[in-house]
Amino acid sequence: MRTLISTAFVSLDGVVEAPGGEAGYRNAGWTFKDIDFLPEAFDIKGREQKEATAMLMGRTSYEAFSPVWPDMADFADYKVMPKYVVSTTLTEDNLASNWGETTILRSLDDVATLKDTEGGPIILHGSAALNQSLSDAGLIDRYHLLVFPLLLGAGKRLFSATDKDTQKLKLVEHQVYANGLQKQDFDVVH
Repeated sequence: MRTLISTAFVSLDGVVEAPGGEAGYRNAGWTFKDIDFLPEAFDIKGREQKEATAMLMGRTSYEAFSPVWPDMADFADYKVMPKYVVSTTLTEDNLASNWGETTILRSLDDVATLKDTEGGPIILHGSAALNQSLSDAGLIDRYHLLVFPLLLGAGKRLFSATDKDTQKLKLVEHQVYANGLQKQDFDVVH
């Protein structure tokens, strides 16, 4: 069984919307505003690319990443790895031709089937709604969170407000950086 890792930039109050500056959100680009850049705080991003064997995302994140990430040196390892997009509306005609093998999954059951295959970790980027659905369905195995010392108020959140049983997490790695960022890696206790 493959490990599904959710990776996110998240504000202290749980917002994950538009960290890189995507249009339409009042606080867009919050990861780069008024916070000193420390390269060591982002080392986990390079490690994730080396450790992951596939990438998973929702349609909205795919449509945001696919025009930009294929040509970025910072994301070179992702260009060649298999990608899976969970969408009920995306078609093969909408897939980027320069970003490697991409498979469209139509449901959470398809994600569960993918997890049951042989292979290494699958990394989940962006995709707030998909993160919530996968978490609520018990399909996420690990969280790699880079928590920013910000309160953003409104915005898409990493976790749903669904009334559900307690889900226990085990802290497996953490680091605090001089700029206030905190790396928190949790395994989900199944």
